[in-house]
Amino acid sequence: MATPSKASRRTREIPPSAIHAMTALSKTIDDVAFLSWAKPTSTAPAHIHEAAIEAIRDGRADGYSETKGLPALREAIVEKLWRDNGIAAQPDELIVTVGAIEGLSDALMAVVDPGDEVILPTPTYSTHINQVRMASGIPVFVPTVEEEGFRLDLDTIRAAITPRTRAILYCSPSNPTGAVFPEETLRELGHIALENDLVIITDEAYEYFTFDGHKHFAIAAIPELRDHVISCFTFTKNYAMTGWRIGYVHASPKWLPQIGKAHICCSICAPVASQYAALAALGGPQDCIENSRLAYEAARDVMCERLDRLGHVFSYQKPAGSYLMFPKILLPEGRDSEAFCRKMLLEAKVSATPGNDFGPTGEGHLRFSFCVPEEMIHRAFDRLEDYFGKGRS
Repeated sequence: MATPSKASRRTREIPPSAIHAMTALSKTIDDVAFLSWAKPTSTAPAHIHEAAIEAIRDGRADGYSETKGLPALREAIVEKLWRDNGIAAQPDELIVTVGAIEGLSDALMAVVDPGDEVILPTPTYSTHINQVRMASGIPVFVPTVEEEGFRLDLDTIRAAITPRTRAILYCSPSNPTGAVFPEETLRELGHIALENDLVIITDEAYEYFTFDGHKHFAIAAIPELRDHVISCFTFTKNYAMTGWRIGYVHASPKWLPQIGKAHICCSICAPVASQYAALAALGGPQDCIENSRLAYEAARDVMCERLDRLGHVFSYQKPAGSYLMFPKILLPEGRDSEAFCRKMLLEAKVSATPGNDFGPTGEGHLRFSFCVPEEMIHRAFDRLEDYFGKGRS
């Protein structure tokens, strides 16, 4: 379909999403082993459903909430941020958003002017790249060190800073690599931000899903960075609430009014029924989070075992967190990850996301999701072993 001649440059320059394209193609094929979308296959706990139903029945979900979100929900988020993240927040430093995605967009609109540069450690989530472009900013890609578990390269970040640099945007635990940036590294990144008067924008969607002793660290817990960090969180992953579209932003009073202006333009307020569901999520039993974490860790180990049997096709870094991994394709045809994934889907009936969607250092890789039942992982890798041949590693 032709692009309208009057379409804006910002949207023309954004490529179609490979994640959604692969999902759409997968749905046209019968019996696909689906590893391409970062969507939990579990459902939200029953008490979350009931809270939303009750709010709808009582008529509490029919009108707008306060733009920043329900006061009771923001109070509960304050308690959560202190308890789990070490962030000393106040209710007026929070905006409840339409998922972390809206929060990230609002933050970038508040921070970035046309032509400003935003540093993105890569590989990184494709939507982050395009959100920078939608804000008329320039993504600056700084490679992580793949051979060391996609380690954040602070020297390269320092070297990438120019007079136009405005912000650094990262996701930890990472989508797509599963890397977890340690506290020591993030404290040094904070020093870099202070030295250069930069804003750090974080996507902490996978905060609870870490493995093997790795710990998530929220950089906003560092008091001296108070005016230099905008943190975006979500209920989507923690409580299997992808369709509820509910998250939140924390920032200092310096930044929150500006973020709030973008928020009003984008959504006025987050869906009110979802806000009552989120309040129930925070106030109810929390064992669902640990149960999910344990299930993901077990699924990760199964996927690693199966990848080890395809060592002639893929190499990989074992994810320290999230429910995603980012193997490198060793075959020559893997240089075009999109064509490789499409062929793998059509011929082996296994769906994965092409790595070229995640920045320039993503090419030659693909993303597998392990937030699926173990049976799905085995089905996918049985097919891959038949397709590529077994045991030539």
